[in-house]
Amino acid sequence: MIRTVLLACLSILLVATIIVRPDDAFQASLQGLTIWWNIVFPGLLPFLTLLELMLAFGAVHALGALLDPLMRRLFRLPGEAGLAIALGWTSGFPSGAESTAILRRGERVTQAQGQRLLTLAHMPSPLFMLLVVGAGFSQRPELGVIIAAAVWMAAIITGLAHARFSKTTSASPSNTSSEAPGEKRSIRDLLRLAAKAMTQAKIRDGRTFGKALGDSVITSVYKLMAIGGFMMICSVLVRLLAPIIPDTIPSFVLPGLIESHIGAYAASAVSFPGGLAWNAAVIAAILSWGGVSALLQAGSAITGTDLSIRPLAVMRLLQAAVAFTCTILLWRPISNLTAYILPSSTPAFQLHGYTVSSPPPAIHVSDLHSLWPYTPVLFAAFGCVLLLLTLASISSSLRFMR
Repeated sequence: MIRTVLLACLSILLVATIIVRPDDAFQASLQGLTIWWNIVFPGLLPFLTLLELMLAFGAVHALGALLDPLMRRLFRLPGEAGLAIALGWTSGFPSGAESTAILRRGERVTQAQGQRLLTLAHMPSPLFMLLVVGAGFSQRPELGVIIAAAVWMAAIITGLAHARFSKTTSASPSNTSSEAPGEKRSIRDLLRLAAKAMTQAKIRDGRTFGKALGDSVITSVYKLMAIGGFMMICSVLVRLLAPIIPDTIPSFVLPGLIESHIGAYAASAVSFPGGLAWNAAVIAAILSWGGVSALLQAGSAITGTDLSIRPLAVMRLLQAAVAFTCTILLWRPISNLTAYILPSSTPAFQLHGYTVSSPPPAIHVSDLHSLWPYTPVLFAAFGCVLLLLTLASISSSLRFMR
């Protein structure tokens, strides 16, 4: 009751603020729309559609059988988790959460496994980190490499630690196609399991290709519209709350807490006393956290399941701390390595001249690298990740047999 009243009061307050300051609300919503159209929509639409098709024709179940040995040894998760991780790591928020929710609804993972997989798969877009943050916001390509490496390392470290120290059981649901976790399997056995799982899943679904494709596109566009709404609302919140934030709080904190894309831009335009390494560390922490917007997107994706965003929020904060530390540790070796490969240019905070307490600049279309031309690259990266995971899984199974 108290929570409902509080949310109602906050909603009324937000509407009243928008009425009082319509111009700021309009400009902020355009900023969120710009980010959504240039980055999120082209990065997610193909993958959300592909995921629905793969589910309809049993490809998810087949990949689950192939990836089962590797996923169980690394993260105490069934093989289908490998697909969720590959989707989340190649296409960004919230495709990992969407695929995790689908696996949970189909009882391919238990509640404990789904909660752990949600933390591991709900990741920022790699092209956003490499192209938009590195080459765009900061005008330093090597910065994007360091940030991406730190974010990925933080996810792997926390995922491995969570799998090893979690008190919850890793038992699989009763209807999974995988056999006993410790059973020895040859390549022929893995392929047989994959073919069997695909055939059974296709028979259970029963839709034709045209029907499955139409349903996939409709579902994906609906989800993307909801994601765009979350991003626009969070952008408006950042703009409306900025004037009431004390000057003692750094300007990137509010956007970093609420919307990670805007927060990363604000952090890239700040001049830190610690230099560019601190810019990269703060951006890595913001992207690992993901912001309230990413949490709301995950919450929307897992609606109808028994998964919760509260443990996800705690783990994201932990990942942010680990990512910050990893960035500081990786800064010198990766900088020295990329100095011989990538050209350097003037960092963004020297170009803009913003201080830690200055208000964050607004994002314009010219500040963003649109991901529309890079959709084929995303597909290729997704395929390569799945191929590498499959080869590693088969190799792991063969070594176990010896």
